[in-house]
Amino acid sequence: MNVLVVSCNHHRAGVQLRERLAFSSQQKLTEAYSQWRERHPGSEIVVLSTCNRVEIYAADERDADGVCFDDITRFISQFHNVPADEFTEAVLAHSGTDAVLHLFQVACSIDSMVLGEPQIVNQVKEAYRVAQENSACGPLTNVLFQHALKVSAQVRTETALADGRVSIASVAVGDFGKSIFSRFDNKTVLVIGAGEMAEETLTYLQSEGVRRIVVANRSRERAELLASRFRGEAVDFSVLDHWLSRADVIVSTTGSEQTLISRERFAAARRKSQSHPVFILDLAAPRDFDPSIATIDDNVFLYDLDALEETCERNRQARRAEVQKAQEIIVSQARTFMQEIYHRATGPVINRLREHWGEISRAELERLYRKLPGLEQNQREAIETTISRIVNKLLHPPLEALKDEARTGTPVGLLHAIRRLFSLGD
Repeated sequence: MNVLVVSCNHHRAGVQLRERLAFSSQQKLTEAYSQWRERHPGSEIVVLSTCNRVEIYAADERDADGVCFDDITRFISQFHNVPADEFTEAVLAHSGTDAVLHLFQVACSIDSMVLGEPQIVNQVKEAYRVAQENSACGPLTNVLFQHALKVSAQVRTETALADGRVSIASVAVGDFGKSIFSRFDNKTVLVIGAGEMAEETLTYLQSEGVRRIVVANRSRERAELLASRFRGEAVDFSVLDHWLSRADVIVSTTGSEQTLISRERFAAARRKSQSHPVFILDLAAPRDFDPSIATIDDNVFLYDLDALEETCERNRQARRAEVQKAQEIIVSQARTFMQEIYHRATGPVINRLREHWGEISRAELERLYRKLPGLEQNQREAIETTISRIVNKLLHPPLEALKDEARTGTPVGLLHAIRRLFSLGD
């Protein structure tokens, strides 16, 4: 019985690699689940693909013929047409308790850039829901993800990990934006890009009173979709320079492989403005804005992910005690979860062993009764009681050993030995 995870996240892999391995649409996810079921019909899988991580959780109740890490990396490689040697060094691989701990930490936002951000638990919920819709879940992944969501709720309730500004967007707006502007209701916001981070940042800006929102994206359709959610205006990428000169707040979140706005380009846009204060939040990786843009004049305030990382690290240090509390909850719950899983694995073997010896006992008693047909009922009952005691005493040591090992770790080796010793089969 295995639980595995292969993870490519923001700590170990570059943006380009994550994008190549991402399951970026519902269509891709549906196709991935379909292909997985064809190749590994006896296993379970949940794909968690976000802007910061690509993770595949696989589970299998079979001991010998279940899926392994090579199966997962081979699947990723073939599905995305990316050679395995180009990404295997950038992924983390966990199994058993480590895999469970990893998911619990992800769901509780322990390993996120901003500790306690609520966005990730919603992404975990959505990943689990989509996997269910695609008939990719099973007994193990169902109980695993349900337990992870319960642990996340417990951490939010019993710690202060999520107090205050806890998402990337809220930290960006609250810590950076408010240091520049005292109000946002009279500001024009230009959003370059139409992805998840752009939408989240707009949510916080709108909560601060922003009314004028302009969205520019290479895909006009996606720009219009995002703009409509915030009663904003979608514009063509061709007029981007015009809005660079007019916006008070610029949020850029594109996936461009090269610098989108050079110093020269922004300086030209700046000359058409009245040099009003402009707050630029570059949330792209790699950067959309040339860092030297910050030195064009004293009213240009440019912040990128590096600056955000520094703020998040200060946040992390301030919450160290809360992190410790959360980790203790996670470790305890992971231990409880694994004990339940191991008990689930040992239960069928224990039952089969009892049935096996019960069948032998009944067969031998019937043989004895045929040889001694004159036995009284009370004599038969005495013999049966004695046989039952003998069977229970003989079964006690292996069953106790199995239960003990299940409480402390995976009993796979002992399970195999018991099956083989007592000819139980699989």
